[in-house]
Amino acid sequence: MPIPLLAEGFGRGLSNIPYVWAVAKGAAIAGVVALLKLYFGGAKCRSERVMHGKVVMVTGGTSGIGAAVVQELAKRGAQIILLTHHAPSDPFLVDYIEDMRTITNNELIYAEQVDLSSLHSIRLFATKWVDNAPPRRLDMVILCANVMTPYFGTPQETLDGLEAEWMINYLSTFHLLSILSPAIRAQPPDRDVRILFSTCSSYIGGNLDFEATNKASKAGSTSYSRSKLAVMTFAYAFQKHLDAYKRPDKELNNARSFIIDPGYCRTPGTRRWLSGGLIWGLFLYLITWPLWWLVLKSPIQGAQSYLLAAMDAEYGRGAGGKLIKECRQYEPLRLEVKKEEVAKKLWEFSEKQIENLEMIGAKRRAAAKKETAQNKSADKTVPNGASSGGKSEPVPGSRRSRKAAK
Repeated sequence: MPIPLLAEGFGRGLSNIPYVWAVAKGAAIAGVVALLKLYFGGAKCRSERVMHGKVVMVTGGTSGIGAAVVQELAKRGAQIILLTHHAPSDPFLVDYIEDMRTITNNELIYAEQVDLSSLHSIRLFATKWVDNAPPRRLDMVILCANVMTPYFGTPQETLDGLEAEWMINYLSTFHLLSILSPAIRAQPPDRDVRILFSTCSSYIGGNLDFEATNKASKAGSTSYSRSKLAVMTFAYAFQKHLDAYKRPDKELNNARSFIIDPGYCRTPGTRRWLSGGLIWGLFLYLITWPLWWLVLKSPIQGAQSYLLAAMDAEYGRGAGGKLIKECRQYEPLRLEVKKEEVAKKLWEFSEKQIENLEMIGAKRRAAAKKETAQNKSADKTVPNGASSGGKSEPVPGSRRSRKAAK
């Protein structure tokens, strides 16, 4: 069929071929869409690394980019420890881990319950990890947990009284790594340890307003950009903290931190933000989904820079503290993230904020524990069915009740 059509076109002209211009227009449109999709899809990680025996701790690893990173590393044999808000016995988490083990053919995927919105929960997990002797193996920490309040949404507040974006996006990272720091520095000198932080371009418009972090903010985008700016500042400071440590074996520091910007992706968080947290917003998002499919990356495309930082041999030697975007190294557009005085102020503020909130939380838990103990004590001293005068009512069917009936 195509040969006669081509012969007809060459012999009598293209205009004599049926629907030739419609086909040409369709092919041109398809070609443009394919080129745009390829462009917006971003760079692809070409690096490979043997991950068998590597222990990788991941936050935010059950959805979005975090889930894509977990799946790719697990396929390469890494042992994954998921830090999740859900208990390991939660049906959703059990099914998720079983599915992930089946897909990756890797049984070394586990979960630990850590509520990143609770300073107390983070401390319980991290101190338990650090107290282990000898130190547990830890090759990588990937921090993908992230929350963003939709523009029309109501700002969330944690149990400690902090805005959720500041707590989950930044302060939980600071608290976790501050406690895990001895375990990271205690790893053998021949072990390649990497810490991957998450950021996005919104940090450019951020402002480290420390007073605003003590209460829930109405400006979701403002608090989100502030948390990302704080993450980047802490990442560079944490690398200096690791480099300043003098190992007992006189070896050089073998832990390196990297900041990853995955770009704009079609994750549940992005969908929630685009829809504004509203039903009609979600309906509008579904109508315009072809546009978002074209210009936004899929989670696996957004995971490519994480995979490069996790596996590329180049990042296993030399200095750490690098920003990676589109599988390339970049310099931050906000130069103050590297300034020592800014990092010192942020570090001191974070430590004091955690100290004050943990003190308040400890008093609250002690009061709740005391109240629970008093209630249990009262239940034991007062028999079931006893009256306020100390005399219990006769139980139906007992000898006292039958006697009273007479």
